[in-house]
Amino acid sequence: MMLDRRLNAFRPDLAEASLKGKVEAERFVEGIAARVAVPVVALRPKPDLASGIDTELLMGEEVTIFERRDGWCWIKAVSDGYVGYLPETAIKEGAAAPTHVVVPQRTFLYPEPELRKPHAAILSMGSLVYVTGTAEARGNHYVVLEDGTAIFAKHVQPIGYNKGGDFVDVALRFIETPYLWGGRSGLGIDCSGLVQLALSMTGRVAPRDTDMQATGLGQPIERGELKRGDFVFWKGHVAIMEDPETIVHANGHTMTVARENFAAAIERIGWLYERPTGYRRFID
Repeated sequence: MMLDRRLNAFRPDLAEASLKGKVEAERFVEGIAARVAVPVVALRPKPDLASGIDTELLMGEEVTIFERRDGWCWIKAVSDGYVGYLPETAIKEGAAAPTHVVVPQRTFLYPEPELRKPHAAILSMGSLVYVTGTAEARGNHYVVLEDGTAIFAKHVQPIGYNKGGDFVDVALRFIETPYLWGGRSGLGIDCSGLVQLALSMTGRVAPRDTDMQATGLGQPIERGELKRGDFVFWKGHVAIMEDPETIVHANGHTMTVARENFAAAIERIGWLYERPTGYRRFID
């Protein structure tokens, strides 16, 4: 059985140590721990900027580096096990473990605790940061990071703050966010990325891609059982039930995250993806 290259790091010359005895490779390595050091970075199947995007990683997320070569790193994301290539400049070894997570859809990272300063970056919901202190300026409260940059204090929360919360509410914050194939941030997101990020923000773990979610997320249910928080799958697509009649999904029809009547969506999507292939419910 061929291993999924998205979740297993192996090439003829190199493979992750956990695959020893399962694949053939010239070398097996344990890898080196590092964290994403930029707001968002594309993870690609090849070390080539012209290559398609499989997914994205956010600031502070942990990765394991298997190889550095020609400005690229071959890595595996710790959160969901996704394997791919990203620019070497996008990650940092020895970074401190994050303490807080960004909670609005997007926020600004300022060079210092002052909102009138030109922002240094835009961080997505789900970005992880290491807070070293707090500051106040003009009546506004900020958290300060180890490099002196600052974020509006209400825009971050301690990691784990919303464990077990309503992930549908999280998904709804992304309404009208542009659709982006492979996207997984508040700047652009795809259907399975929306599911994964919404679940992640409430302390739940989900696979990254639609086919993985359709077989490995929660348990199967029947259409007649659908309620808020359940998932509907088509071939290559997934939506979240807001209520028994309404779905929310990142989609290529509106090119946004949008609400849609469930029955109408089945008819509209049918010409391209046929009927739904299954329904699932996340079990805590």
